[in-house]
Amino acid sequence: MRDDRTGEFGSGASALRAIAVDEVQPMSGRADAVLWERVKTRLRTELGEDVFSSWFARVEFEGADGASVNLSVPTRFLKSWIQAHYFDKLLGLWTAEVDSVRRVELIVRGAVRARAPAKVDKPAVASVAANPTPTFIPAASAAPVLMQASPARIEADGAGSPVDPRFTFETFCEGGANRVAYAAARAVAETPAGRPTPYNPLYLHAGVGRGKTHLLHAVAQAARRADPSRKVVYLTAEHFMFRFVAALKNQSAIAFKENLRDIDLLLIDDLQFLQGKSVQQEFCHMLNALIDGARQVVVAADRPAAELETLDERVRSRLRGGVAFEIGSPDLDLRRDILKSRYAIAQSQNPGVDVPETVIEYVAQSVVSNGRDLEGALNRLVAQWQFTNQPVTMNSAEITLRDLVGASEPRRVKIEDIQKVVSRHYNVSKADLLSSRRTRTIVRPRQIAMYLSKTLTPRSLPEIGRRFGGRDHTTVLHAVRKVEEMMQGDQHLKEEIELLKRMIDE
Repeated sequence: MRDDRTGEFGSGASALRAIAVDEVQPMSGRADAVLWERVKTRLRTELGEDVFSSWFARVEFEGADGASVNLSVPTRFLKSWIQAHYFDKLLGLWTAEVDSVRRVELIVRGAVRARAPAKVDKPAVASVAANPTPTFIPAASAAPVLMQASPARIEADGAGSPVDPRFTFETFCEGGANRVAYAAARAVAETPAGRPTPYNPLYLHAGVGRGKTHLLHAVAQAARRADPSRKVVYLTAEHFMFRFVAALKNQSAIAFKENLRDIDLLLIDDLQFLQGKSVQQEFCHMLNALIDGARQVVVAADRPAAELETLDERVRSRLRGGVAFEIGSPDLDLRRDILKSRYAIAQSQNPGVDVPETVIEYVAQSVVSNGRDLEGALNRLVAQWQFTNQPVTMNSAEITLRDLVGASEPRRVKIEDIQKVVSRHYNVSKADLLSSRRTRTIVRPRQIAMYLSKTLTPRSLPEIGRRFGGRDHTTVLHAVRKVEEMMQGDQHLKEEIELLKRMIDE
């Protein structure tokens, strides 16, 4: 039966089923995670990959106590949508896995976690809060630090996502890996509204933690300071998607479109998350309208536009028609600058904190992946000093940071990395590798890429097949055996594949 009184998930129409709850023991954390993976697998099977990716890919498991399961989502809109359209199915799948489950609760991650510190009223914790160590949140990272609530964020003309006031050009650490992208972003921010720039659209791509979100926030704030009348909108792709779907649902799509097309500077972040054919079509129309009207567009994603296979070809083509810059991995000098900058912030907020220069240099030399890991390492060292009341030494730093040190664990190779290197080496596009073309110039690189994916990654044959245009596992197995056979009689090919392996590992 349904309990329409609680309003647990918003409206009574979509409220939870209430069944008498037997006394049950809490499930173990590991078992919970396994069960959640099984539920997700069934959701993907029953709803299809497109629906699952749009509505359930960002759902995270938070915990369970036997009768109740807690899940979290990043936005209120996503919570409402799942409650209205898929809640009965979600609860039914959980109940099928664990018959003691009587309730599934959805929470919004940002809202719940930001309020968490306010709930702490124990004297011991309060004394720590009076002298907060890890209160500094590094400026180069958009990831929140859960030890404190995020500072006030600036709303973007009521139509966009909030902009973080910490992320400015002044707090951005410039170096060889990001200098060109930084210069282009500043040029866009300083160009008056209505005046065309050679960087339209400006497309920035980089892996996680390299500062692309920081640059977009900096552009938004600098443009507003230069011209307060300039209409600037910063949007995540997810926010755009949810706002558009909500506008369709509320029959206000025309007003939504007109509002977005009447802006001077549009910044879109995390474009790789843009899902749905109709949403992508509308995004393409908006992009064309803004660019044709001499309005500036800046877009950021985690890889080049040509490699966003799920994105409409018209959108990718329009993005390729602009200027694209990659933000690379920070070199040693840039890593030093990032650490010095963040350490200065930590000292201003935590008087007396002392991290020796030798330790700072050790972190710069050892943590090489991205700026976010660097900042996380420094946060740990500051916390170590704060909570142990012991000086930070090289030995203690090595123990504290052992999981972040690059040399402690080999870099995990991704299939996308293999496809990128093979495509570049054989002068074919990634789209060709994933296509059904059977020409010799395409087939051989494709087979080599499949072989490398099998030998360098833990992925199964079916998974590799899916990543290569939805091919059957037997096709992958044939490619692996074919390359192994050719390598036995072709020394040149063997050396070529060894070269590819070294290029992938770099």
